[in-house]
Amino acid sequence: MPNLPFEFSHGGYIKEESVQQRIALRPPTTEAIDVETDFDYLFPDLARDPNSLLPADNNQDIIEKLKNLGEQIIDREDPEPENTNSKIPPVYTYWGQFIDHDITANTDRAVTDLQTDITKDDFTPLSPDFVIDKLKNLRRPTFDLDSVYGDGPTLDPKKPTQAKDFYQQDDPVKLKVGRNAEQNANGDAIPGAKIPPENDLSRDLPRNKRIAAIGDSRNDENLIVAQFHTAFLRFHNAVVDWVRKNEPKNAKNNKKLFLRAQNLVRWHYQWLVINDFLKTVTTTGTVDSILRNGPKFYYPRNGNLFMPLEFSVAAYRFGHSMIRAAYDYNRNFTDQPGALTDATFVLLFAFTGRRDIGGPPGPGPSNTLPFNWIIEWDRFVDKQSAAKRQRNSARKIDTHLAFPLSDLLNEGNDAQPPVQQLLKHLAKRNLLRGYFLSIPTGQSLAKKLGVKPLTVDELKKDNSAELNQALEPFLEKTPAWYYVLKESEVRAHGDSLGEVGSRIVAETIIGLIKNDPSSYLNKSYFYEIWNPSRGVKLPNGDQIRGISDFLKFAGVLPA
Repeated sequence: MPNLPFEFSHGGYIKEESVQQRIALRPPTTEAIDVETDFDYLFPDLARDPNSLLPADNNQDIIEKLKNLGEQIIDREDPEPENTNSKIPPVYTYWGQFIDHDITANTDRAVTDLQTDITKDDFTPLSPDFVIDKLKNLRRPTFDLDSVYGDGPTLDPKKPTQAKDFYQQDDPVKLKVGRNAEQNANGDAIPGAKIPPENDLSRDLPRNKRIAAIGDSRNDENLIVAQFHTAFLRFHNAVVDWVRKNEPKNAKNNKKLFLRAQNLVRWHYQWLVINDFLKTVTTTGTVDSILRNGPKFYYPRNGNLFMPLEFSVAAYRFGHSMIRAAYDYNRNFTDQPGALTDATFVLLFAFTGRRDIGGPPGPGPSNTLPFNWIIEWDRFVDKQSAAKRQRNSARKIDTHLAFPLSDLLNEGNDAQPPVQQLLKHLAKRNLLRGYFLSIPTGQSLAKKLGVKPLTVDELKKDNSAELNQALEPFLEKTPAWYYVLKESEVRAHGDSLGEVGSRIVAETIIGLIKNDPSSYLNKSYFYEIWNPSRGVKLPNGDQIRGISDFLKFAGVLPA
């Protein structure tokens, strides 16, 4: 069977037979990167210490109690109350997802690599040594945008790349961008208003028989992350044009032009990840402290970068709690008067290649994204609007997840009950996976980081009686993912990660970028580290210093 390193799902895993069934639907370029890097524990001593783990000897009892805890953290209120809103704009939820897909893949395919999986009612937590030996990351954890570029364009016809179909034929240094549909697949007119700039209908992923021809299929699993990936395609192409105009010496041939444009895109991306994304989602001062003093806990192992399991399996999954059940998506799909309908979580997962771009439960299939579903990014990026804690906010980082996350539309559909119900329930899966992969408890991580652990009263604060009952077995040893969410809830009001979550997330990301010789942190000019003043500029001369600037340069957010 051909290797499909990019056939992943949202937080779940894919069985070999389901991959086999979908091979005919995938473009041939899905093998554009074939890498294998290491997972390891940030704190291997904790992972090997039974006192820092949930008990393994009564595993069936722990499994059942973890499922119960996962059930209790699902919010069943509809519509979502305003007290669930944070001061973080919604773009950071899906930017975080894009980052995850760029640096991590495979913790969710343990059924293949480890010969067992979390759907078993009696699985035994794996030994850390076994996990490190058998579980491999199918991404380079270097923020190099391999999810966008693959292995690069074909600049020499005699040496075609596996990603050759991602790039334009007439201008091979540019990436393909999809065109939005003005009629549905049946030729019927599409209702609704066009999204400014109205004559710009190049705002979809490139598609082959509706399936996105991109480096990571997960970036077409919901409409917002798909539109975010589209912005990266557009940003790269705009950078190519900028280099041609402003740096002709770097555009003398296609190879030199592509490498210069790719480096600029990567450096802007990395700078924004640290100085915008991380500073928004972590406690004030954490990022600056790590940049100034260096990481205290993340460092390469045996000279090699690795992806910490405490990050990918626990702390970085904080974004799941930020997902809304519905969004102020654009003028056609919102809760405002005159809209066609609301932009529910279910519909956002319907307009993907997996769901035939609007097939059931959507209103009807299209071959590409209809023009009326182009995102209006100004509704997703404004921090002043988010501060009002209304619909232009992400949900708080806390132990209350939006109801649709208990029944994921595109997950587990080929499985049989009760496995199907488990695969569709994100909270249960996260908790079980942490147990399965021997992730240290929240309290042990806090002590290791020098942070005062949450008290029992803090863990129980503002919980329902049902949630506290489900949490009772875990008050002394709390699953790391749940602990990170609760720490944010009680110590940061849900508006950022707490100290433990902030330190693990920021140490990992900055550590990876700092230890990548090709990153912006290792590019100096006259003793000054590269910064946006040395990058591309907006037409008015402004630098790219925030995600809004990035989207404006890409042409998907009006200036």
